[in-house]
Amino acid sequence: MLSHHRLASASIASHRWQQPLTYRDYLVVSVAEYHRRIDALNTEELRTLCRRLKITTREDINSKQATNIKTDLEPEAFRPNLSDPSQLLQVDQIEKLSKHLPPRTIGYPWTLAYSTAKHGMSLKTLYRTMLGLDTPVLMVVKDSDAQIFGALASEPFKVSDCFYGTGETFLFTFCPEFQVFKWTGDNMFFIKGDMDSLAFGGGGGEFALWLDGDLYHGRSHSCKTFENTLLSKKEDFIVQDIEIWAFE
Repeated sequence: MLSHHRLASASIASHRWQQPLTYRDYLVVSVAEYHRRIDALNTEELRTLCRRLKITTREDINSKQATNIKTDLEPEAFRPNLSDPSQLLQVDQIEKLSKHLPPRTIGYPWTLAYSTAKHGMSLKTLYRTMLGLDTPVLMVVKDSDAQIFGALASEPFKVSDCFYGTGETFLFTFCPEFQVFKWTGDNMFFIKGDMDSLAFGGGGGEFALWLDGDLYHGRSHSCKTFENTLLSKKEDFIVQDIEIWAFE
């Protein structure tokens, strides 16, 4: 039996050092102890010992590398391609908004469907540019106080006799910091458009966001649809510019 013990110990020593053995390299253990020590190599006990002795394992290195790769890639993962440079949104603002867009928009480039700089300030023109689109649309508003806010509409804007849209619709503001206001489930007053105005949200007699037919005057209030705060600094604001982005 002793010879088997020595052979086992010799096997361990040879595997570790790959050097000629001396008498001091031998350790006599039982066969059960030998197997216990081998099994311990795959246990949490060994990893705990390594951490206590500040030994870096290959597992730790791989884990850190994966974390670093994820951190490096994360910003780019939320940086979509734009058909035109945005005149209203900074790169970091685009990334923040991208994280909240509906899943069906992921991977699609942002296409500038309408902008007051290109098309003029007219709600009628805005509706015309929406014809033929079949994607959610992101409306970005910049007011005369240089504040940025707006809405993600679950479908393109249109003239309607009643409210339309789905719970994908949400409001956002960067005034004074980035906030997103999702559907509360309280009602279904998502979007309503006619030739004189475009409105989002309702309940309590107020719209969360309202724009007039000239896209010049706007208004923001809290509403039950989104439980939002004021999107702008003031309830009544003057529109400076608008961009509307589609995803296709």
